[in-house]
Amino acid sequence: MSNNLNQAPQDKTALYVYFLYLAGLFIPFTGLIGLIMAYVNKGKDTLTDSYYQHQISTFWWGLLWLVIGSVTAVFIIGYFIILAWAIWMIIRCVKGIKAFNSGIAV
Repeated sequence: MSNNLNQAPQDKTALYVYFLYLAGLFIPFTGLIGLIMAYVNKGKDTLTDSYYQHQISTFWWGLLWLVIGSVTAVFIIGYFIILAWAIWMIIRCVKGIKAFNSGIAV
């Protein structure tokens, strides 16, 4: 009998990029390393391309909100923006990891 369940891709690079993004919440520059890995590995197949595109857009949108939060941290609202950015980043990474492990596109 054939199994119709989707399986996670054999190349785990996209999964490692999500972990680097999560580590980037605590360790500087790991998110940048993840971004470089996503750009380098993009273009292999459509399934992993969906993960890499998701990761690339997550990085750039996250950087925008992090800069806005940092600039407005002089006013108290900036700290709330940075907190919202961190929560958003965790949600995006967990969503991507879950999709990767299920073998479905993001």
